[in-house]
Amino acid sequence: MTFHDIFKSGFLENMASVSMLDMILVLALAFGTGLFIFLVYKKTFSGVMYSSSFGVTLIALTMITSLVILAVTSNVVLSLGMVGALSIVRFRTAIKEPLDIAFLFWSIGAGIVLAAGMIPLAVIGSAVIGIVLLVFVNRKSHYNPYITVIRCDGYESEKRVKEYLDLQVKKCVVKSKTAQKGSVELNLEIRLKDDNTDFINRLSEMDGVYSAVLVSYNGDYMG
Repeated sequence: MTFHDIFKSGFLENMASVSMLDMILVLALAFGTGLFIFLVYKKTFSGVMYSSSFGVTLIALTMITSLVILAVTSNVVLSLGMVGALSIVRFRTAIKEPLDIAFLFWSIGAGIVLAAGMIPLAVIGSAVIGIVLLVFVNRKSHYNPYITVIRCDGYESEKRVKEYLDLQVKKCVVKSKTAQKGSVELNLEIRLKDDNTDFINRLSEMDGVYSAVLVSYNGDYMG
């Protein structure tokens, strides 16, 4: 086989199947969309440890997906091989926040739609999704559940604490109770009427109450 035979193959023809203008346009739009997704993620992040690498991953994922789909749509044979190649890929990174999954699928979906040539759908759809996330994720609500840990000296103090909390909060439910000689510890789930938490200060000053702790509860809640 000579160099002439190699150049007669269809490899160089595949190189011209996607124009340079299409590649530049798709990559530019994918970068802009991925950057928008990254900014929305940064604005709506409410976890404990912010990971800047995950935000950059959203941009890269949008661009990489666009490249893959652009190659697949330009060659039917390549699309079949790509399906088999990607089927052996396994991701083992744990997703700590459920909302992060939505951002990952958003990046992948935007990259696919852009490479398919549906630019208005990708741009308008991403704008609508971003607005929805900004509105609902950043909405502060005092109806979020809280956990209150109360340590008191006995039944009478426990009764006064429960009666006081029933007047101060919207909802109060006993989740657990630990009783020892001369000490009772209560774990109560409460829903605030507003964002005022001064009742915890007054609660800690009541006779028979050793301590009062208020903790924001961000776990899964089964109402």
